[in-house]
Amino acid sequence: MSIVREAVPGDCPQILEMIQELADYEKEPDAVHNTVADLQEHLFGPNPQVFAHVAEDESGELKGMALWFLTYSTWEGQHGIHLEDLYVREARRGSGTGTALLRTLAQICVQRGYKRLEWSVLDWNEPAIKFYDAIGAGSMDGWTTRRLDGEALHALGTRGAN
Repeated sequence: MSIVREAVPGDCPQILEMIQELADYEKEPDAVHNTVADLQEHLFGPNPQVFAHVAEDESGELKGMALWFLTYSTWEGQHGIHLEDLYVREARRGSGTGTALLRTLAQICVQRGYKRLEWSVLDWNEPAIKFYDAIGAGSMDGWTTRRLDGEALHALGTRGAN
């Protein structure tokens, strides 16, 4: 059975472990630069802009996590949640943990009047896509995710700067 709760500062080492496990699964093992200190600052600092829920078992071991932040829909005129990472440890998949984490975020949306719960999934991640289809999550066909980072971000961000 999964107990889903808001993360606390002491969860940060296990959250970082799961972030690394996710990066490994997504074939990007060297991409994680995050640290426990970064997580503690961003999740629990004076003005958090990112939030986390965790699923733990009876022994207190974390078996899954959901890291998220608020979005805003100009069309709806309401906030929503962007789920940055949903991760369930491999040995715990199929136990209802992912559903429990998503249900918690959906409950937050309903309680607060948020209109959307959105996330991205890699197009090759068939197990995740099947899971999302099974819970009724629709695909955003016609949309392509774009990202500005690295040199391109720096070039645009400094163009015309004095």
